[in-house]
Amino acid sequence: VQLQASGGGLVQSGGSLRLSCETSGFSFDYYAISWFRQAPGKEREGVSCISGSDGRTASADSVKGRFTFSKDNAKNSLYLQMNSLKPEDTAVYYCARGDSCIGGRFDSWGQGTQVTVSS
Repeated sequence: VQLQASGGGLVQSGGSLRLSCETSGFSFDYYAISWFRQAPGKEREGVSCISGSDGRTASADSVKGRFTFSKDNAKNSLYLQMNSLKPEDTAVYYCARGDSCIGGRFDSWGQGTQVTVSS
């Protein structure tokens, strides 16, 4: 089981980035895949999650309307399109596999990708 996040970088406030999560070793049709982020000195927080069973997504209030989670089954990849980025979005972003978007346990994690938003 592997998840590999990429696509982070430095962007100005109001800009956009698209993060990718490449997966291997499992079918994400049977799992929840979530993006988490952790900023320096802060606890890790869930950003957006997609349910493998029905494709429904759930997002944190802080990113609703700005971030969109999608998946490409053929490429075993998932994407987080981040628009209207704010300095407070600066963090290391991780993708992780779990058993449920709500109250689930996430047992496999990618290595993280840094997103920095300058003001």
